[in-house]
Amino acid sequence: MLNFSFENPTKIHFGEQQIKEIQSEIPKNAKVLVTYGGGSIKKNGVYDQVKAALSEHTWFEFAGIEPNPSYQTCMKAVELVKEKQIDFILAVGGGSVVDGSKFIAAAAEFTGEPWDILANGAEVKSAVALGVVLTLPATGSESNTFSVVSNLETHDKLPFASEYVRPRFAVLDPAVTFSLPERQVTNGIVDAFVHTMEQYLTYDVGAKLQDRFAEGILMTLIEEGPKAFSEPENYQVRANIMWSATMALNGLIGAGVPQDWATHMIGHEMTAVYGLDHAQTLAIVLPRMMAEQKDTKRGKLLQYAERVLGLDITNEEAAIEHAIAATEAFFHSVKMPTRLSDYNLDDSVADKLVAQLERHGMTALGEREQVTLEKSRAILLASV
Repeated sequence: MLNFSFENPTKIHFGEQQIKEIQSEIPKNAKVLVTYGGGSIKKNGVYDQVKAALSEHTWFEFAGIEPNPSYQTCMKAVELVKEKQIDFILAVGGGSVVDGSKFIAAAAEFTGEPWDILANGAEVKSAVALGVVLTLPATGSESNTFSVVSNLETHDKLPFASEYVRPRFAVLDPAVTFSLPERQVTNGIVDAFVHTMEQYLTYDVGAKLQDRFAEGILMTLIEEGPKAFSEPENYQVRANIMWSATMALNGLIGAGVPQDWATHMIGHEMTAVYGLDHAQTLAIVLPRMMAEQKDTKRGKLLQYAERVLGLDITNEEAAIEHAIAATEAFFHSVKMPTRLSDYNLDDSVADKLVAQLERHGMTALGEREQVTLEKSRAILLASV
């Protein structure tokens, strides 16, 4: 096992009717900015619950944080934070709202050009306090330090990380996910699955507990994911999916193990250029990444095949091929397409996306930095 330091101070309030807990988590004298997306929270009752919980607070709201939150929209919210002297941001929504709110929290207290946080890795030295009411389980952003923001003008989609933007608390009520559109449920399941694979499907360092945790998440998503469509209001199904998504990226399964993230880096460029949902890109890239890197990932691919999928690994080559096919079949079982052609894209995307990767310095990706631009091109061409 590799050396690591682990801390996750985010307090989780999990279960039905837990939104009321925000009233005791945010200081009564704080000026609060509630951030959200397109307004679905006003249709599913979440907004009213938040409003009731903040009845003793002074609060304002900022709507319109889009999927793949944009720098341009976030900066409008930063202006409001400064104008109203906001002390606490409450992000109400899915990963995009949380990611955008993290950037808003950091940018509002940043000296200089906030884009430098994303483009140049400028250090975040402070941020407005942040809490979350999660409505879409997917990214794990509700209890980690990561954020990804897009620039609409330059077609960049870039990440940053800072302990200062880790949420102080997060409310996770599985019941609020009953009303999610099917596409968002699909995206969330796939996102959580690939987050887990990015930390699990690397190489063995003797981290047995982390491996078992990761395998448990993968098996739970494989078992429960399809039920979210056949039993859309099954609370236990939604609870298991929601908790799996949080556990997939709160730092626990990634502690002391090598991590990949090449699938994500290629996927980010696909979203920036072609506008595909983040999870849609992951489902396209991951099976081809597994095939392209099957030699360097051989041990873990066989472990995944045997432990997670229950396959006979006597014939190793056949087991690996079966495992890759089964992964793609799982994506299909939760209604996720897995080919560029499913989105009317052809092999012409390869040149453009490889150029994007090169422009952003993504020339040696993966846990062993073996995913070169040539391999990225091969993965993209195989994904058509």
